[in-house]
Amino acid sequence: MEAFLAGMATLTDPLILGMILAGTVLGIVVGALPGISGSTTIALLLPLTIGVSPIAALAFMGSIYCAANFGGSITAILVNAPGDPSASATAIEGYRLAERGQAGLALGMAAVASAIGGIFSVVMLIFAAPLLARAAYSFGPPEYFALAVFGLSMCAAIGGDGRVKNLMTAALGVLLATVGIDLTSGVERYSFGIMELSDGINFVPVLIGLFAVSEMLDQSTRRAEEPKLITMDAAKLPTLADFRKCARAIGLGSVIGAFIGALPALGATTAALVGYNETQRWSKHKHEFGHGALEGVAGPESANNAAVGGSMVPTLALGIPGSATTAIILAGLIVQGVRPGPHLFNEQPVLLYAVFASMLAANLLYLVLGLGMAKLFARISLIPPTILWPAVFVLSIIGAYGPNQSMGDVVIMLVAGGVGFLFRRHGFSPAPLIMGLVLGGMLEEALKQSMIIFDQNPLGFAQRPIALLLLAVTLAGLLGPMLLRMLRMMRPQKEAV
Repeated sequence: MEAFLAGMATLTDPLILGMILAGTVLGIVVGALPGISGSTTIALLLPLTIGVSPIAALAFMGSIYCAANFGGSITAILVNAPGDPSASATAIEGYRLAERGQAGLALGMAAVASAIGGIFSVVMLIFAAPLLARAAYSFGPPEYFALAVFGLSMCAAIGGDGRVKNLMTAALGVLLATVGIDLTSGVERYSFGIMELSDGINFVPVLIGLFAVSEMLDQSTRRAEEPKLITMDAAKLPTLADFRKCARAIGLGSVIGAFIGALPALGATTAALVGYNETQRWSKHKHEFGHGALEGVAGPESANNAAVGGSMVPTLALGIPGSATTAIILAGLIVQGVRPGPHLFNEQPVLLYAVFASMLAANLLYLVLGLGMAKLFARISLIPPTILWPAVFVLSIIGAYGPNQSMGDVVIMLVAGGVGFLFRRHGFSPAPLIMGLVLGGMLEEALKQSMIIFDQNPLGFAQRPIALLLLAVTLAGLLGPMLLRMLRMMRPQKEAV
């Protein structure tokens, strides 16, 4: 208890509060810019944290990490261009709400759901970090393979009722994840002699192309239509009834996000996509999904922000990064002379609780900023398309080029935009492709490592209870709906007999 109070007391330090405020504002801004993620920003600013105390450095980096996930939802909702990869699921329903003139409703719900998910994960960390660390540590390559298969099976329900179409799109995403040199064998795959493809297909340009560029192409086909008159309902915030409606989605997303975040290497993007899928699965208003469901904003936003706190568990307790961003934070810890690991909870508990306190403060701060500025952000949806979309296209090119300074990524973005446009025309959802691309690399590597562990015998999965359970649940989820349809078809026949 003394360490907890001492950690909370660090919030009275003006320097710490200033670092939290600066990190939160910066995180919202960079999160809203397509292609400039929180991890990139933390990497660029890491040298600036060397001259301050470890608590101040972690407070600054943790605040950027928390706020960037929320910032990504702003452009995802307003212009269908997720500023951060973790906001890709939010764009599915959030942009539909903005098109209906309810941008403020979506932005306000995103701010509240993000804060609740973030606060939930941090509070859970404070009381259950050692337990979560042990659970995450028990996951080996076979469990990660089974978890990736389970995640891909969820694609069947993402983005609509076309289960076969969704699984086909997810398979395409997995195929794209295999492009480039195989690190195990050194074989170059599907690069066709193009040097830019030898390192694989980067996630960011595909994401920007599928969402932002495809939307721009779709808007260009509607130039002859009369523009919709959008009222200032765009600036209205959610009501208490809206929050009650989304309470289940926020709770479910928070739990899913905290759990997935605690598993090394999965991160907020996977948590958001799974959170969106499970929100749709358990919603009482399934018919609203795909047309602007408010629950479809609340679920993934609470999940991706809960994953932020969850990903700090393996980072601090085991020294294993929970995501790309926490890998940079881990480097910052080492530079500061802090050794992450189980001993950290005994040797430097004040530092840990100070980190948790700063993350709590950052979540509360961006809640205030998000709600306070939601009406201002919502007015972006009132800008005429002839002005808005050329600006979005320029930002998309910058966002695709920026991370690797590669024109190849810009070409990939344009191709992905064309593919996304065709998807829209033929009833395919882009979300399963994103999930396949995210999980494809982990699926392949985990399978290779598992087969080495099992001496090339696939029956070895039967000796891993967690992996076996996940594979059984996957099979039940894929075959269950088909079996239920067969039973429903058999019932009328029995009654007729």
